[in-house]
Amino acid sequence: MMQWPELLSRKRLGSQQSPTESTLRTDFQRDLDRIVFCSAFRRMQDKTQVFPLSRVDYVRTRLTHSLEASSIGRSLGTLVGEQVITRHRLQGFEASDFGDIVAAACLAHDIGNPPFGHSGEDAFRHWARRGSYGRRRVEVLRGSEREDFLAFEGNAQGFRILARLQNPDNPGGLQLTCATLAAFTKYPRESWLGGSNFGGVGAKKFGFVAEDRELFEQVADCVGLIRRDPSHAIWCRHPLAFLVEAADDISYRVIDIEDGFRLGYLSLEEVESLFLEVTGNDAQLRTRLDRLSDDRGRVEFLRAKVINEAINQTVASFLDQEHAILSGELASPLLAAIPSQLAMDRLIEIAQARIYCVPEVVEIQAAGFQVIGDLLERFVAALDDIAEHGEAATAESRMLGHLVPRQFQGGREGLALGFYPRLLSLTDFVAGMTDSYAVSLYKKVTGISLPGR
Repeated sequence: MMQWPELLSRKRLGSQQSPTESTLRTDFQRDLDRIVFCSAFRRMQDKTQVFPLSRVDYVRTRLTHSLEASSIGRSLGTLVGEQVITRHRLQGFEASDFGDIVAAACLAHDIGNPPFGHSGEDAFRHWARRGSYGRRRVEVLRGSEREDFLAFEGNAQGFRILARLQNPDNPGGLQLTCATLAAFTKYPRESWLGGSNFGGVGAKKFGFVAEDRELFEQVADCVGLIRRDPSHAIWCRHPLAFLVEAADDISYRVIDIEDGFRLGYLSLEEVESLFLEVTGNDAQLRTRLDRLSDDRGRVEFLRAKVINEAINQTVASFLDQEHAILSGELASPLLAAIPSQLAMDRLIEIAQARIYCVPEVVEIQAAGFQVIGDLLERFVAALDDIAEHGEAATAESRMLGHLVPRQFQGGREGLALGFYPRLLSLTDFVAGMTDSYAVSLYKKVTGISLPGR
């Protein structure tokens, strides 16, 4: 069984300093601050949530989605924490500590997503499997080093940003608490498990790349995660990771429907029907709803009610299953066991059928697919050429090399370090781009547009 005092560890990854004794600004609140002020967090303001490069300033970006998910996560964590502290008679912790851990992890949960949303992740995978140059480079790798690219994962990129790339001169990067980093890692496993098949939602994807395996092992050991296999890097989830997942699921299911209404893809009647399936259509709710004459106001009112209902049901689901969670036995998301599961699933079904496939989304995602693949092909080939031939590299390679910041050219030891770290550094570079910067750089390197024109 995992133990709450260990799971709530205030120890910071890479830091030798003792946890703070302050209750006015706790270590977990400091985690929130460090994430908010890091550059990778700011870049999410120009990264796709659903609608890429939208000219409508109302719709959510990765940044606004993360802020909303964090707000939901704080409520989930605080409500759960209040009950857990009472159940286990925990000393030295407040309910707000649970809320702050979940809020911080939610704030960063999409920080590793590349440009153009999930289609951007697909573009990385396609490049590694089918790119004329990328495929040949990835093929020479083995095990998790190879699978890191073939199954490129924004979640693993996020752990990498938090634990290594932000503040790279610090051991542990941002040096967040191990509790926050463990709660952030929804998929606590490496990318290749030797052909073994591990079930459960926590093993569905991978949460760290081969280069970061030791960093996550430190986190897992610190908070006492249960290791699932002695031969491979795979653990049971941190219990609060279930709440991070739930906050994300609640947020995007509900909010994407609201955005779809604001952009005209769903009618008021359709949205009201969908939301009332979750909240129930009781007389008091209907009376309050009928007082609102503005259509947008009606949708916003119902959206708040749906989120509140989903939070309450999710907290109950966590508390009912706490023993299975602490023993590492829970294999499904919390939303799979709430009374409104079917109604919440209906939201995502409608979004997939009516919103995610609209031309505005698909056309730009298709273009983004081309942008990411082409940038990876050009830059990887150029840096390989420079690494192998130095000053004898082609003029084109040397010019492209100047466009890659030094920290993305193989780390401290430079281009000669080897294929894997070089590829990893290049994917760090491209994955960290905003949508607009990726398009702008693509236009410049392909000659579609010139600087200042």
